[in-house]
Amino acid sequence: MNEEFVKLLHNNQLKATASRLSVLQIISERDAAISQPVLEKMLGEDVDRVTLYRILKTFEDKGILHKVIDLNGTANYAICHSSCSEHAHHDEHFHFNCSNCHSVYCMNDFHLPALAMPPGFKAHTVNLSITGLCKKCS
Repeated sequence: MNEEFVKLLHNNQLKATASRLSVLQIISERDAAISQPVLEKMLGEDVDRVTLYRILKTFEDKGILHKVIDLNGTANYAICHSSCSEHAHHDEHFHFNCSNCHSVYCMNDFHLPALAMPPGFKAHTVNLSITGLCKKCS
């Protein structure tokens, strides 16, 4: 998997640092989005808070990660669809917030209906969330 991440970073004109690779490894191994505080705990002293913030911001800007807000207003991060780029995110899918364990899941298999915006309006981001109990909590 590391070679895949090195290539991903290279394609986005980013150096493949140990910190960046660690962040990608952790996020890719999860079935739910992950918050910065949880990532920070998992990384331990290997990556400080400011560096982690910069990595997450850069990855979001480059279309590597997308941000999902959970029920508590905390930002969580998940790997973007392969068609995302620095210029356009294509992660218009539902997000499921578990009201029990507070995990946030990307529901990639559900497709959103086409949105017809009124004249003069241009949508940049679509964010739809579902709240309930995940399969682990139900």
